[in-house]
Amino acid sequence: MQINLNRNQVKPNRLIKQKSPYLLQHAYNPVNWYPWEDEAFIKARSEGKPIFLSIGYSTCHWCHVMERQSFENEEVAGKLNQDFISIKVDREERPDIDHIYMEVCQILTGSGGWPLTIVMTPEGRPFYAATYIPPYSQGGMTGLMDLLPRLAELWKKEQDRILQAGEEITKWMQMAAQADTTGQLTDEALHQAFKNLARTFDSEYGGFGSAPKFPTPTTLMFLLQYHQRYKNNQALEMAEKTLISMYQGGIYDHIGFGFARYSTDRIWLVPHFEKMLYDNALLAIAYLEAFQITGQDFYRQVVQDIFTYVLRDMTSPQGAFYSAEDADSEGEEGRYYLWDKQEIATILGPQAVRFSEVYGISAGGNFEGRNIPNLIGQSNSLELRTLFAKEREQLLTAREKRVKPFKDDKMLTAWNGLMIAALGLGSRLLQNDLYLTAAQKAADFILTNLRREDGRLLARYRDGEANFNGYAADYAYLIWGLLELYEAGRESSYLQVALELNQQLLELFWDQDRGGLFFYGSDSEPLLVRPKESFDSVMPSSNAVAAFNFLRLGRLTDDPGLVELERTQIKGFAGSISENPGAHSFWLQAFMNQEQHGM
Repeated sequence: MQINLNRNQVKPNRLIKQKSPYLLQHAYNPVNWYPWEDEAFIKARSEGKPIFLSIGYSTCHWCHVMERQSFENEEVAGKLNQDFISIKVDREERPDIDHIYMEVCQILTGSGGWPLTIVMTPEGRPFYAATYIPPYSQGGMTGLMDLLPRLAELWKKEQDRILQAGEEITKWMQMAAQADTTGQLTDEALHQAFKNLARTFDSEYGGFGSAPKFPTPTTLMFLLQYHQRYKNNQALEMAEKTLISMYQGGIYDHIGFGFARYSTDRIWLVPHFEKMLYDNALLAIAYLEAFQITGQDFYRQVVQDIFTYVLRDMTSPQGAFYSAEDADSEGEEGRYYLWDKQEIATILGPQAVRFSEVYGISAGGNFEGRNIPNLIGQSNSLELRTLFAKEREQLLTAREKRVKPFKDDKMLTAWNGLMIAALGLGSRLLQNDLYLTAAQKAADFILTNLRREDGRLLARYRDGEANFNGYAADYAYLIWGLLELYEAGRESSYLQVALELNQQLLELFWDQDRGGLFFYGSDSEPLLVRPKESFDSVMPSSNAVAAFNFLRLGRLTDDPGLVELERTQIKGFAGSISENPGAHSFWLQAFMNQEQHGM
């Protein structure tokens, strides 16, 4: 697949040799970018310069904005090239680097996001953090043309103070990484998590809190399981209201299917238009669990539509799954997904009037003068979806002729593991062998192309190259997917590979002193700290998923050692979970699963 490169510069920078679509997008910037490699750090030390680290991903809208405004700007590039060594990192290839420096940003600024901007010493110790920065100061926000000279001057005149600050931040992070998180988890944490969610629940539009709203599928899975455990109907109502409202909103693509990453507003109407593989995998699982509990065909249909989208648009010829689709096309956010009322009238003819009434299409539009199709306020979503199936196909055919958003075609082991898990579960609950075949094909590709000869799992495949030692999430998510495959098709080879990978996970990632899994393996590049992932974010914690896997593997193989390991895993993080249960929703499910089976 071709990467859209900015070729204003005749000569590319060092990123041109990389496989990452994100890094290749910056290969013709006038900034002298380095990838994250020894050469950059040696250069910084030899020239006595600080490092300007920029982290993002290929389908990030604000990453595109910062590139166009700042990194293609000759003045900004001149400042960076003169006083800094600049490093670009794809957060999806190197989640270990991103995890560490995002924590720095949150510590120093109280918030985070992408693009992530870090200024640090040649030893990698950070002393400045931000997210998006414009080229010129505006509206109270300091621009790079003012910020970079200040930081360069500070580095020259007060380097000792900067080095000390970097050292203190590093020590704090190392202490935090080694903090004691053990404890005893009880049902009180479950009840507290539910109370917190009930307090922030939006009873009118579903979801939690106000804008922006994220789907948080692990939270919805927790509510569904909490309902089953305690027969709590309010938990079920909260989950169902959110699942239905998300589908009705513009965050769901009613023409081509699949969910966007999040909603910028309270009512789920205006999405941040990029689509991520992991979101659609985890949401498919949440809707499947809702179907399993309620038996409602609505949830079955949403899952089938998600899988239709993934198998049509996000599946490589080899069977593995691509990573994401961009929000932007033709330089405009959401352009591919938006409609004029007259355009719909031309395509649909007489049916356009009724379609427009139902899907909220107006002459004035509902987003920057154009329209995002949605079913907000409609009470019969499944019936309407069926009623307008022909019209949807007509609009999809017309939309396919537009310039499509950029597709990040790298294949990540972790994200593929999640989609394999979703398809495996879907094949079993929906009795559909097509999903099982697709999941098996993806798993076989990963196991063939993303394992070294010694069995070591790798993290990323693109353009014929597998690279980067797999992280704890790569192992945990893929094992999850293999277990779902085994449960669906009863092919023992997948269970055997899951056991092999689980053993390797323990050998490479397990903390022999304190328990739990480190983010990256003992055979990987040492970074500023070696953290453990505890919190569930948009994806579940690798440690929480591993706990689930330990119990399932122990039950399937009648291995009490693995069952005990799951208990050890939960105890090892129980302090953090009890302190903030709402941020550990997948952990709470692992705990409920343990209790359910009398472990």
